[in-house]
Parts: sequence; structure tokens; C-alpha cells
Amino acid sequence: MKILIARMNHETNTFSPVATPLEAFGRNGPCYGHDAYRENAGMRTAMSAFIDAAKREHAQIVTPISASANPSGRVAAGAYDAICQSIVDAAEGCDAVMLDLHGAMVAENSPDGEGDLLERVRRALPHAPIAVTLDLHANVTQKMIDNADVITSFKTYPHVDMYESGEHAARLLLDLIHEKAKPVIAWARPPLLTHTLKSSTAEGAMKRAVDAARAAEGEDGVLAVSVLSGFSLADIAAPCISVVVVADGNRAQAQDVADRIARQIWDERDAFVYRSAPLAQSISEAAARARETDKPVLLLDHGDNCMSGGTCDTTDAFEEALKQGLDGIVVGPLCDPEAVASLFAAGEGATVTIGVGNKLASVASRGKPPFEVTGIVRALTDGEYIISGPTYTGQRAYMGRAAVIETPAAHILVTERTHEPWDLGVFESVGIDPRDARFLILKSRMYCRPVFVPISGGLVECDSRGVTSSDYALFKFENVKRPVYPLDSEVEY
Repeated sequence: MKILIARMNHETNTFSPVATPLEAFGRNGPCYGHDAYRENAGMRTAMSAFIDAAKREHAQIVTPISASANPSGRVAAGAYDAICQSIVDAAEGCDAVMLDLHGAMVAENSPDGEGDLLERVRRALPHAPIAVTLDLHANVTQKMIDNADVITSFKTYPHVDMYESGEHAARLLLDLIHEKAKPVIAWARPPLLTHTLKSSTAEGAMKRAVDAARAAEGEDGVLAVSVLSGFSLADIAAPCISVVVVADGNRAQAQDVADRIARQIWDERDAFVYRSAPLAQSISEAAARARETDKPVLLLDHGDNCMSGGTCDTTDAFEEALKQGLDGIVVGPLCDPEAVASLFAAGEGATVTIGVGNKLASVASRGKPPFEVTGIVRALTDGEYIISGPTYTGQRAYMGRAAVIETPAAHILVTERTHEPWDLGVFESVGIDPRDARFLILKSRMYCRPVFVPISGGLVECDSRGVTSSDYALFKFENVKRPVYPLDSEVEY
């Protein structure tokens, strides 16, 4: 048996000015062939699980590409075409396909990146079964449903079950091949734009929805149930929450389960809406918490969050913290390649006055000048480290070149690339121990939590009103099918 296995991951924020060329998919672009295999083998991605499953079958494994980029603006047409073509070109002669996809990709030439890819793969291999694993924040479309035989998604956010989701999809696909099951798919999509901060699977309505999905998987004939909260910062027809069900030969049963859980979600729709506090109020709350603990207080700047397509160069939260007299601050990573170049030119130990941030046109900056800081250049590094887990355990992370400026009130980490603080290594790799900070201002919403919450004395969510803000009134939605909640108050489902 010859199995095609590939990875194409990108969550597209159509409001983000951050470009997404082919080079964004990896350190300097995607990995191909054996390098794609090596990047995933033994790791904890869905593609890793696919490889392990295919090896157990003693199958011939074809890995044309592994392409994963941080969330950002629309994928460049040339990049999208190149990634898709590498997968389609490898399809000839394959008996099955396993694809590790995000599910919320929008390219300059495709509003439905994954659906259009799957349509092409199906056309190339009309009789080969196709299994797909999606991110929990996927925007599911009819094309995805029509052109896959098995669909599963992550059940955790922060995502720590990528491998398990891939393992699940691979198992169902192999059961289909070995005639142990006949997977059929049904789905439901309430007209609900969720907020990412309300998609944590540890609490609230999202937890209840995922619990219902897990319970349904215990019913006879139900093979997989996925609740996908969607990614609403994509101005496409329906960036909405959805429920996808795989049943064993009984599509009516699959539809009943999907409709039942979708109705539960709709009945709790307001619990999927996040309403931000004013930034000044959030900073005041952080100051109050710091007086009650000797551990760092986390300030999560989710309005400029790397993993939702933020520019990571807004300074609003940092400036407000300084305005209110906070000190002992560690902030970053702030993305500013121009500032990094200047700091490298100055050299370690130099005293500099430099403008940082606010250099990408966005909903937040509105022409605001860079924030001027004076301090000492304390570290200059290549910005690379190994993630210790639990997310993307063992993978090498790339921040681009990194520099640290020390001021009387703060240590500021500045990098060439936007970067999610997956790991303490973000700071430890540049000589900063985050445990020693009084305040940690992170460009993050959720992924930092498994690592940084255990060392903290409290957490405050800060909305700097950047391109990942929870205030949808900041964004001009032109393609979303209306009415949809919460953009509209009168919506039927």
C-alpha cells in the first residue's frame, strides 16, 4: 500500500497586514520529501501520527511537503499554488491519503484553501480514501465535507492532542481500507461567530460542547465527533462554529448527532462571546494582583496575538503599564526587524535610544509612531530554541534574530519574526529568567498558558485592540453571510 501524507497548516486573519509568502512556511519555507518526513517523524503533530500508522501497515510512505506557518494575512497566491501542487503531483499511484490541515486557510486566490486542495486531490485520486485532521479553529466548508472520507479535529485548546487526533483519523481510514467500517460524514454549522478566548476546552460552553462530542463517540455506530469553534477573523462567507460527525454507514445517525450538539451550542451562543475590559482597567487589575503575590503576573495581550495573525508590534499594553508605574516588566517578543538590525549594529553592552514597534499599518497603530526607549543591549542571539512541551514538544522554534534591551523598568525582547511564547525557552534562550519578573507581558492568547501559568501568580487578559482584538466592531466584515451572531442580534437557527 502506498500512502500520501502531507501537512499544510495556516490560520488566516484576513485583517492582518502580516504577509504570508512561501518562506513563512518553516524556517525558510516548507520541508519537502525526506526532510518533510524527518520534520514530523517522532514528533507530536497529526502528520507524525499518520507516519506511525502507515509504518505499522508496512506501507510505502510518500511525504511531498510539510508546510506550517504562523497565523498571518492571506497566503500569497504563489505560495498556495506551490504547496497544493506539490501534494497533487505526488498523488499518482497512491492508494490512500492522510492530510494534516488547519482548516482556516484563506489564500489570495482561494477563500477556501483546504476545500479547494481536497477537491483537487479527489480529482487526482477519485477512488482513494482521504483522511483529514483539522485544527479546532477550522472554518469547515461543504467542499471539505464532500471531498474527505474521514475528518477529525483537535479536542483541546490549548492544543495538546494533535497527535491523538491524527491517530484517530488514521485508524478510521485504515478501518475503511480493511473493510472494518464504512465511514460517512454529516455536519451542522450554526450562524455563530465565536471568540477565540471562549474556545478554551477547559471551561464554559466550549467544554460542555466537547464533552457532548466525547459522550457521543461512545454511542454505537458513532466513530468520531468534532466540535470546531471556527476562526472568526477571516472575512469569508461563514467563519462559524461547526460540528462534524463520522458514523459507521449511517448518515442519518451522523446528522442527528451533529444537529443535537449544534443545537446545544446555539442555545448557549452568548457564552461563546467575549467582551473585553478597557486596557487601563486590565493593567490596574494586574498591578493589584502583583501586590498579593511574589510570582510574576501574566498580562496576555490578546489584541495583538501572534497565533491569530497579530503584528506583534503594538506597544499599547506596555505603554499603559509604564504609565501606571509598573516595573520589573519582561515584555515580548515584539516583532521589529528594523530595530533588531539596529541593536545588532550597536552590539552587546551598548546604550541605545531606539524606536520600537508600531511599524506595521494595522487597526491598532493608526499611524502611531514607534515607542522610544533608552536602555542597554543585554543580549543578541540567533533566536532559536527547542520547545520542551506540551505543545510541539521537541521541535526547534525560530524567532529570527533576537535582541534584549534593558531599561530601568523592563527587559524588552525584540525579534525579527512574530513568535508565540510556546515555552520558557523564548526568554531563557536570550538570558532572561521569566520567573524573576514581576510582570510578564506576552503577545499571546492561550498557547502560553500550559507553560507560563504554573510559574505565575495570576493572569490578566489585555485587549490592545490590534488585528486580533475581540472587539469585532473594529473590523469591516464584507463577505460574511448575514445575519450572524453576534454581529446581528436577531438571528434564527
